[in-house]
Amino acid sequence: MKKFLSSIFLVLLALGHLFGQAKYPIISVTNNSSIERKDVLVSIPWVKILIADPKIDTAKFLVMDKSTEKEIPYQLEYKGEKKVQNLLLQISVKANGSLKLMIFASKAKPLAAKTFARYVPERKDDFAWENDKVAFRMYGKALEKTSEDAYGIDVWVKNTSKLVVNDRYKKNDYHKDHGDGLDYYSVGFTLGAGGMAPYVKDSIRYSGNYKSSRVLDNGPLRSTFQLSYNEWNAAGIKVNVTKTISIDAGTQLNRIEHLYHFAAPTNRLPVAIGLATRDENEKKLLLNKNGVLGYWEPVHGEDGITGVGAVTINPLKLTAIQAKQIIGTTEVKNNVPYVYYAGAAWNKAGEITNENEWFNYLQKFQNELKSPLKVSVK
Repeated sequence: MKKFLSSIFLVLLALGHLFGQAKYPIISVTNNSSIERKDVLVSIPWVKILIADPKIDTAKFLVMDKSTEKEIPYQLEYKGEKKVQNLLLQISVKANGSLKLMIFASKAKPLAAKTFARYVPERKDDFAWENDKVAFRMYGKALEKTSEDAYGIDVWVKNTSKLVVNDRYKKNDYHKDHGDGLDYYSVGFTLGAGGMAPYVKDSIRYSGNYKSSRVLDNGPLRSTFQLSYNEWNAAGIKVNVTKTISIDAGTQLNRIEHLYHFAAPTNRLPVAIGLATRDENEKKLLLNKNGVLGYWEPVHGEDGITGVGAVTINPLKLTAIQAKQIIGTTEVKNNVPYVYYAGAAWNKAGEITNENEWFNYLQKFQNELKSPLKVSVK
């Protein structure tokens, strides 16, 4: 494959020199931070690609690293629209390093899906999603007010890069580890693995379960969906929310965007981000008011240990340890999206195996958010 791609590269360059008219879009990526980025996604507005190459065929192009001549995995992101919105590239960039990428009019090699999301009507309106690291689910109206009801984000741990959601629902035995992980995480009446809810008069004001879902993109490198909720009463404040959740290949954390609509005397609504905890006496916690929450659970027999965490760029107003969860509070504005990140890791996956590694991962993730990669197209 490398020889084949190298041949394409050399032929196209030769033709460009020969005719003096060939112009191939060049994408420059710069990492100005001291943090190496590995297998991260960068998003490039499609309009910038069209300016560089107005005739590009969305069904026939590949992206190549100019120095290594390796093909770069990509996805066209639609965000629920009919036309392409962004070009997503999965790249690695060394600390204080840079990349030069070229776009050629040639068929890209097939890319196996690394993310997936779907509505699960056969299991009481679950909505489940995953990437090559971890899986999650949220609960719908069919589960509401039953003995199985729960409020927050559930975690399905796994130790394989393969997608497992469909297979686990098909087997209907996902509380047992069949060799690739399981669902043993306990959400209950908490925010689970990084859920958010209004925090009014010193209490969390939970909504009901989601009423409708919509998939906006579904892999291979990013899956995005929206969950809508019925209006509810948050201690005298009428509140409605739409949640847009994305999961990228290669990460432990979801990007979570909440768009709140509410009727309140001010334009701001207090909210809490929470992580469910267990009953141990001394908990392994990270409570950083700069915007990082982490919890490393006690071992759960043969099931192992799950770490959960949440990250926001904005400082938190307060952090607190409650009976069944830890929380960090902030404020959201009416009709203004609020973005944060939350997710989980499993020690038996073999990559993050203790609390120090998990807490370092969360803090590093925040540092990366504060120092985004710089991308240009010409």
